[in-house]
Amino acid sequence: MKLKNNGIFIIGTGTDVGKTYISGLILKNLINKGIKANYYKAVASGNPIVDNKLTIADAECVKKISGTNQDVRSMISYVYKDAISPHLAGRNENNFVNLDVIKHDYKEIQKISDFVVVEGSGGILCPIVYENNSKIWLEDIVKLLDIPVLIVADAGLGTINATGLTVHYLKQKSHKIKGIILNKYDSQNTMHVDNKLMIEELTQIPVVACVGEQCRDIEYFDGFSLTK
Repeated sequence: MKLKNNGIFIIGTGTDVGKTYISGLILKNLINKGIKANYYKAVASGNPIVDNKLTIADAECVKKISGTNQDVRSMISYVYKDAISPHLAGRNENNFVNLDVIKHDYKEIQKISDFVVVEGSGGILCPIVYENNSKIWLEDIVKLLDIPVLIVADAGLGTINATGLTVHYLKQKSHKIKGIILNKYDSQNTMHVDNKLMIEELTQIPVVACVGEQCRDIEYFDGFSLTK
């Protein structure tokens, strides 16, 4: 039986804040609770070629963390080699993102899932396609899939500004925000503790989990429902 909210869109405050890692932990948590959950990412760049074969790095990472038996080839629609913005990677490889393909692939995963963990690319203002005849931003994919958003932010210096701006933009676009996760959080670090308090005060959005450097699970979600 499908859950009421059968998906969550993981948005980062920028690149390398830990979206893939957190996505894997959330998926692991859901699977451990007996929920038939799967993973989807529309666009992933920075996938190295190993043994003359393009890897699917983010999907492999999520699979390793979560223990899912989902086929990695079903997890990501567009896989690019170079670690650059998707709009430039697509241009360089002459393989441009099509929203109809994303919608189709996401719907296919929805059919076999009670819940889908969707990971975004970069931050909310990440350009996906930027050509004369087509301009697509990550926000367009969020709008297309029409599921609530969960924000992942680094716990360290600069996060108040980055998280505040991300929340402000999402609110301006009328997206439902379920919460914020602080990654690489150290409860003994006074700046991290203060950043959490400041972010909640500034955004009026709860920090629903603080994930430490050595975290291997995300049972923090026991008191917070992603699926209602």
